[in-house]
Amino acid sequence: MNVVVQKYGGTSVADVDRIKKVARRVKLAVDSGYGVLVVVSARAGVTNQLIERAKAIQKNPSERELDMLMTCGEQETIALLCMALHTIKVPAISRTGWQAGIQTEGLHAKSRIREVTGGDLRKQLRAGNVVVVAGFQGVNDKGDVTTFGRGGSDLSAIALAGTLRAKGCQIFTDVEGVYTADPRIVPDARKISEISYEEMLELASSGSKVMQTRAVEFAQKHNIPFEVRSSFSKKSGTMVKKKVKSLEDMLVSGVATDKNQVRISVTELPDRPGAAAAVFKVMAEAGVVVDMIIQNVGRQGLANLSFTVPSEDAFRAEKALKEHFADGNGGKLGKSTNIVKVSVVGVGMRSHSGVAATFFDALANEGINMLMISTSEIKISVAVEPKSGDEATRVAHQAFGLGK
Repeated sequence: MNVVVQKYGGTSVADVDRIKKVARRVKLAVDSGYGVLVVVSARAGVTNQLIERAKAIQKNPSERELDMLMTCGEQETIALLCMALHTIKVPAISRTGWQAGIQTEGLHAKSRIREVTGGDLRKQLRAGNVVVVAGFQGVNDKGDVTTFGRGGSDLSAIALAGTLRAKGCQIFTDVEGVYTADPRIVPDARKISEISYEEMLELASSGSKVMQTRAVEFAQKHNIPFEVRSSFSKKSGTMVKKKVKSLEDMLVSGVATDKNQVRISVTELPDRPGAAAAVFKVMAEAGVVVDMIIQNVGRQGLANLSFTVPSEDAFRAEKALKEHFADGNGGKLGKSTNIVKVSVVGVGMRSHSGVAATFFDALANEGINMLMISTSEIKISVAVEPKSGDEATRVAHQAFGLGK
């Protein structure tokens, strides 16, 4: 049968009225002859409320228990959406992540998908039911509920679309697609009709909030095309797929801004082989993803090292480093500061020179200082002070002529 997967984010199911609107949208797909599997997030704000309650009881709660708690938000939504579908005569049944056969491995709060069996999803779809699955969650070999981190419902939807060999996968959000920059920062940002997995992955990893990075990575690995579109509009969104010919000659496709980054400094690190490796081994063991890295030239046998991590990982990173240095390993934990990462992304960088010069000149002309720089084949990122983040984004967007 022709199956479509639809994923609805927290703002799309924020209250009863919006859940009813989602139900009506699902019914349109059912009436068109599709088997429909819906993946939903917790209602907007619910996950944060659950975390606040947990921390009101325990400052640093167990990640296992926190996972158990946070999955309640999605389970509320799947039940409410099924009830809304029942009221408009659409047969529907809810399923948790583990009932959908999403098996995981790795750390709590950042668990990875090991396998998706699908459970009884195919049977339910063949029976004519809309299946509503709780996103963001699975179960590990110990039988513990685990979660995929912020935006994890995107990953659930992409993985299930691949397992069911769905005809289409639609990611419904509160924006109409992928834009050349955040419209809240850059008023003349325009919607991109099509974008490659590669560029979407770089934008997502650089701070674009439209899609979870791991979801895009999964879609690219398994070649699962999907569309990002708004649940509040009937307009078409942005198709994300393997190759987009119309973008091959574009120098820069978009500018991403990440305001949730912390720069961690390590001082008095022994200037010898293996010292920096030991620091990043500690980060890996703590499950902390490191992004931009700078090591200063060593003097008098010592060097300084700076790197950036997501804000939510900063406490864990600092704790792990303190323990590492307390055990007699060389180095000291320096000051941690908030930074904003601004990135320009485009496949055209492979065959065009001068992107860095254009980007850096534009920032310099506005008096914006670059604290750190990192590059990939199709991306250039700079770290700037938080006060300069929005302006740096607008400057980069204008410098590459990305406006409407």
